[in-house]
Amino acid sequence: MKHLNVFTEKDKQLLLKKRKGETKFGEHIQLIPNLIKIYDDIVNLDVEYVVFGVKEDIGVTANFGKPGTYNAWDAALKVLLNIQSNALTSAKRVLILGHLDYTEQRKAIVDFDLSKKKQISKVRHLVEDIDKDVTYVVSSIIKAGKIPIIIGGGHNNAYGNIKGCALANNGKVNVVNFDAHSDFRAEEGRHSGNGFSYAFAEGFLKNYFIFGLHENYTSETLFKKMKKVKTIKHNTYEAIEVRNELDFSSEIKYALDYVSSRKFGIEIDCDAIRNIPSSAMTPSGFSVKQARQFVNRFGKHHNAAYLHICEAAPTEKSETKIGKLITYLITDFIRAHKS
Repeated sequence: MKHLNVFTEKDKQLLLKKRKGETKFGEHIQLIPNLIKIYDDIVNLDVEYVVFGVKEDIGVTANFGKPGTYNAWDAALKVLLNIQSNALTSAKRVLILGHLDYTEQRKAIVDFDLSKKKQISKVRHLVEDIDKDVTYVVSSIIKAGKIPIIIGGGHNNAYGNIKGCALANNGKVNVVNFDAHSDFRAEEGRHSGNGFSYAFAEGFLKNYFIFGLHENYTSETLFKKMKKVKTIKHNTYEAIEVRNELDFSSEIKYALDYVSSRKFGIEIDCDAIRNIPSSAMTPSGFSVKQARQFVNRFGKHHNAAYLHICEAAPTEKSETKIGKLITYLITDFIRAHKS
């Protein structure tokens, strides 16, 4: 694949920080030395989870958002590889595949004037190219009987995750989205705000549950649109955490019942987590503990088909914080899914 950079032993050694008397996660993960075709290379590997990154913020840019999500993969890897390897972290069951890289595409649009229709259109066409790559990688991993864990990039990549999962399973899939936003906006060209609406319109998404919508950032048009689509359900952050009209644990059960009748994806948007540097950081959102509990509950179900953690936008100052957050969510999912 043109944009897939395979993670190598050399890459791993550059990031590993070994310590006497300890064994690090990165010392026991699986790698593919010479990738030919994803399905063929991983189908017979004794692994359960395939982790890969998407280094882009083109989808966020196409949505007039704050860039920086391309940094999340590197931040996560530095921490993930250096946590402890023990019976609870299951490193031997994990393959680090590598990442999809769009550095050249980012450079090409850096000076674009996004108020001009032709230039925003070009950015959105680039998102379509990313869609194809994500779809192919996710589909190949699932067809090979493994579970993809997708890290980084904007929430535009939900489209490729859903389509890839649907194609691999020969039918529509369900999704639960832990998010402050619905990302069900108009089909006006691909960007980070309409991955789910495109997936629904094209017949890949069936039941869709949005967990923790922020009432201040959901338009009346979107509320009406979601009400018309009978397979969309949602709750709001305010109803759960501000007005206490709904109970967090009870709502998780409700959402799980709604999506778990068939294969479903778990989408975690870091915009929903309080004070996490992201494309739309919020001072009022769910805690990291709640995000981890969410992943744990949904990850336990046998129909959980993938985990996607997106929209984190680490700076040099916040890189370790973001890396730790993503690593906690990855390992929570692995622990839950194997239990």
